[in-house]
Amino acid sequence: MPVGAESSKEIDGLLRMALGGALRWRGDGPRIAIMTELSSVVPGRYWQRLEDGRIQCDLCPRLCKLHDGQRGLCFVRARQGEGMVLTTYGRSSGFCVDPIEKKPLNHFLPGTPVLSFGTAGCNLTCKFCQNWDISKAREIDRLNDAASPERIAETALRLGCRSVAFTYNDPVIFLEYAVDVARACRARGLKTVAVTAGYIGAEARREFFAEMDAANVDLKGFTEDFYQSLCSAHLAPVLETLEYLRNDTKVWFEVTTLLIPGHNDGDDELRAQAAWMMRHLGPDVPLHFSAFHPDHKMLDTPATPPATLTRARKIALGEGLRYVYTGNVHDRDGSSTWCPTCGVLLVERDWFRLGRWGLDAAGACRSCGTALPGLFEAVPGQWGDKRLPVRLQTSAI
Repeated sequence: MPVGAESSKEIDGLLRMALGGALRWRGDGPRIAIMTELSSVVPGRYWQRLEDGRIQCDLCPRLCKLHDGQRGLCFVRARQGEGMVLTTYGRSSGFCVDPIEKKPLNHFLPGTPVLSFGTAGCNLTCKFCQNWDISKAREIDRLNDAASPERIAETALRLGCRSVAFTYNDPVIFLEYAVDVARACRARGLKTVAVTAGYIGAEARREFFAEMDAANVDLKGFTEDFYQSLCSAHLAPVLETLEYLRNDTKVWFEVTTLLIPGHNDGDDELRAQAAWMMRHLGPDVPLHFSAFHPDHKMLDTPATPPATLTRARKIALGEGLRYVYTGNVHDRDGSSTWCPTCGVLLVERDWFRLGRWGLDAAGACRSCGTALPGLFEAVPGQWGDKRLPVRLQTSAI
């Protein structure tokens, strides 16, 4: 069996592990209950027929092999007859207008609002998932908001958003929906943002990121053992995605690592990660170190001390990265942007609220003229730290 390939029994076991043994199947096996709304089930891409009669999903490195009626580990991609379908097209777990800094993206239209949404399911089984109620959801009823790609784009415009973000769960698994939404947004002058773990196959990766303007990629840790033991995945495909973004696209991207005490916060691992980013991505790709809080299957693991984030930031800066941030803690210095040439404060942040602004109209340091990489406007947005839930079915806020 190829590395990453999952049989139906292995998928069943991984799903049960992700849910802590709480998974209940209907019928005699892991068979998907297709939703009655025709718009929710659409043909899926990136799969092939195998000689033994199964079909293999090639969307991500898991290469799930399925009999008729079975679903992949992600839960939302299923075999139906002789093909693959996506079962959550046009459905969402909810919409919300967030500050773009919450994704987090610090170098992409600072201060502007972004219409954010996700669906259900995930192709990783992270024991520390901070959005497990969405990403590990197995009940279609949770997807209580429906919207076409055009409706999403039009709503974002009406609400004054500059972009639409695919977030809360990984958009890779609902690629067909995400791509259509991105195209509808682009036709209306809106940007699109993918918040993803980067666990995607090479062919699908090309189509997916061709439609994105920005991305935040979760680099969960920097060892194979971490990925295997805590995510049931592999490190290499994520690194390949990061290199692809850097070398083969114009997508603006930033990297986030959630630091979990005792698992991925050691000096050697942090130094190795920063050194790899310097060699393969360059010094200008922003890196965010975020604080873990006990959740999902790691309730007994302590929260990340702020000092750990400060230490990680110092290590990464010492390896040559120019823009390293701390997140999920109140840290004005660590969350603000500083000029790497003259040291002047360029963008002050207090949580998600912007303060002093030291950039000129071209996005360069007013003091020394050093250009800040990313996408900046002459005047920053003023959305602040507001969070605005939206129901698209009624267009009511």
